[in-house]
Amino acid sequence: MGSGNIGATNVLRTTGKTAGILTLLLDIGKGLLAVFLADKITEGNPLLMSAAALAVIFGHAFSPFMKFKGGKAVASFAGAFAYLTPLPFWSIAILFFVIVAYSRYISLGSVCGAIFFPFAVWLILHPSWPILLAATIAGLFIAWRHASNIERLKNGTENRFEWRK
Repeated sequence: MGSGNIGATNVLRTTGKTAGILTLLLDIGKGLLAVFLADKITEGNPLLMSAAALAVIFGHAFSPFMKFKGGKAVASFAGAFAYLTPLPFWSIAILFFVIVAYSRYISLGSVCGAIFFPFAVWLILHPSWPILLAATIAGLFIAWRHASNIERLKNGTENRFEWRK
């Protein structure tokens, strides 16, 4: 239905608030759990925690259970990096919410957040290279996954976010 995407925004638009919010929470939880488990199993190894963050993001976008199709991975990204880089994540989350509140385009908030995220990680944390590399790859990947949204934003045909159907 809708865009055919399994992400929370499309689920919200096609099936309603309850299913959309549940999808969002489960996808965030999936990202958080992946990095949390990597942290506990590897005793905080930044390389393996970063790999887990990327794995959950790519796994969501290219799910083998859905013939290698999936969502845009923003919620999984959020859960993974809320655990791995909490302060930069929350600073970018504020940017996301401001952009969405002002423009009512979730995709615009997602793309802007993804692009600025690696800079926030670097500026706030000055992390080890695996974390900065993972943040950069994830940010670029999220922006790339939104290529069709960016095109619709340019053309003025992108859907605006509304709680009401």
